[in-house]
Amino acid sequence: MSDNKKKRFKKIKGNNLWITIIAFVLIAVVFENLFVFTVKSFSLYIVESRFISEYDIVNVMTNMYDNNSDDADKAYKMLDEGNRDYIVCDKSGKILHSKGENTCSDEGALIRTSQSKEEIQVYKDSERGYVYPEDDKLALDFLSFRDWISEDVVDESSITMEAHEMDDDIESGISFVQDSELISLPIWIAVDLDGGEKVLKVKALLNSNAGDIILLVEIVGIMAIIVVAILIYMLVKAIMSFVRQRRLIRLFYTDPVTGGSNWMWYLYKGERTLRKRSSAGKSFALIDLTFVNYRNFCVCHSVSEGEELLKRVYNLIISDMNKKEICAHISSANFAILIGFDNEEELKYRINNMFRRLEKTDEHHKLCFQAGITYVVPVINSKGKAVRRKYINIEEEYNKACTASATLTDSMESQFAFFDDRLIEEQKWMDIVHENQERALANEEFVVYYQPKYDPVTNELKGAEALIRWVSPIFGFVSPGKFIPLFEKNGFITEIDHYMITHVARDQKMWLDKGMKCVPVSVNVSRAHFIESELAEQIRDMVDAEGIPHDLIEIELTESAFFDDKNAMIETINRLKGYGFSVSMDDFGSGYSSLNSLKDMPLDVLKLDAEFFRGKNEDNRGEIIVSEAIRLARSLNMRTVAEGVEIKEQVDFLASEGCDMIQGFYFAKPMPKEEFEGRMKS
Repeated sequence: MSDNKKKRFKKIKGNNLWITIIAFVLIAVVFENLFVFTVKSFSLYIVESRFISEYDIVNVMTNMYDNNSDDADKAYKMLDEGNRDYIVCDKSGKILHSKGENTCSDEGALIRTSQSKEEIQVYKDSERGYVYPEDDKLALDFLSFRDWISEDVVDESSITMEAHEMDDDIESGISFVQDSELISLPIWIAVDLDGGEKVLKVKALLNSNAGDIILLVEIVGIMAIIVVAILIYMLVKAIMSFVRQRRLIRLFYTDPVTGGSNWMWYLYKGERTLRKRSSAGKSFALIDLTFVNYRNFCVCHSVSEGEELLKRVYNLIISDMNKKEICAHISSANFAILIGFDNEEELKYRINNMFRRLEKTDEHHKLCFQAGITYVVPVINSKGKAVRRKYINIEEEYNKACTASATLTDSMESQFAFFDDRLIEEQKWMDIVHENQERALANEEFVVYYQPKYDPVTNELKGAEALIRWVSPIFGFVSPGKFIPLFEKNGFITEIDHYMITHVARDQKMWLDKGMKCVPVSVNVSRAHFIESELAEQIRDMVDAEGIPHDLIEIELTESAFFDDKNAMIETINRLKGYGFSVSMDDFGSGYSSLNSLKDMPLDVLKLDAEFFRGKNEDNRGEIIVSEAIRLARSLNMRTVAEGVEIKEQVDFLASEGCDMIQGFYFAKPMPKEEFEGRMKS
């Protein structure tokens, strides 16, 4: 398969589904982080707000001490009346006085809050140190705090407690209360006393009440609803995208006529099948199956009936196939098939059996099919093991099957042909001819040869047939059998017809100018040329351009040309005769409608096919037919020419029967114009 087709397949299969999934995950992660950030930020805001309130209380305690600093006992007594645990220590850290349990840790730092730019010395609580200084700010150990809430606090909340106010005695560093204050987090705030000689460390209680929790829950709930809504929306989009992708793939790989596989699926699935490791040791056949005369069926019936028939044909084919085999409708009347086989005899039997079944698809018509077949056999390495076909191109292999199909002749019987390397050489030669034909024509590489026609009685030169040869500077001498059939297929034969008529007329003009007695020369005109309505005028103008009499040119038609448009053929012949040209039928006797052609066509010359004079002549049947043909032509005022005559006995027989001219190796083979000129002189 070509790289461009592979890119198209990847584009079809790889739409934005993965992009949607990745975006879904990224948004989920972003919103999760945003959710955590919001909870943390709100929690820290509450903590800082409570911290400022606690710091104000500490300042009040500091002022109370400073106002009574002359009487330390009195100052301590006033501090004890408060509801905060505290310690007073000197510069060395020795505790001078304290209230409550000392849970102040050594982990401390100066901080600034968002609500106060004043530097405050704080210490982490050693028992419940969920709030601590970090990077000049307060921080909350959110994960540990969450675990504590879910384990310790919930367990404590199940115990019946009396209602308390937060200003009552606080016996532990952190407590859970059922009424107004739900959560209390401790942190120690330190301030200087007595001009820095002493330090007061107060356990600040950062309390959170029910209103804070409700507000936090509301914020979290709103964010959760938004996140869930967005994620659900993206999930629905992803599912819809996936469904659309599957539909698009089915549409891309489905044939609209049969409802089955199409050419794109055959390329994609077939190449994957051939490249699989599990298929390495298996043989496969690629088949180009053609429904012969499908278009005629549609003309006689209708396109819709024809498509319904194609659908039945497709269903019959796949009914005899396993899951690993493929059939695809690829054009109006063609199916591409990939099947496995063990040996050639098995494959032939299977195809013949398929033909028998398909021929009976429609009970009112006997259908006809043709198949071109090529093999894909296992690739064996030096160790004798089958290796994976990594680089096989199914398009190239299928083209070989199509090449084999092209070798099949027109027939109303089902038939098949196998591809071989000889067909590759023929195809290459066709391409070479096609690439070089215009250049060869422009360079006049095509050479006119002449084969004389003699009177069998007098041995006098009576005429000649112009034959073409290709003398190529690249390929050397090329016989007409190697290029004329190709020109007839690709339409270039009409250019050759013009070339031959012009060059024959030019040679005759040269001979006339030399004072030589010229004889009529017949020039073949292909049946493809007779579809042109102005053929007679074209020939007239070409001959007139060279300046020779029209009776020196004889237009030669093959018998097969008479099977085309009879009325157009008769019209063209009459116009040619009106311009003074003779018209002959070549290869009389090679077809099956010769007599009928003679009845309708106003011809001047009848050329007897060379096959009359070859092979065995049992019971003189050939001589009888030739004799009657000569007599028939004479009765129709037609001259006769016998082709392919090689021995004297044939010449004597034809002379006795009144044949007008003989053309064959007995008298002369085709020759260049210089040699033919010598014949005319002698």
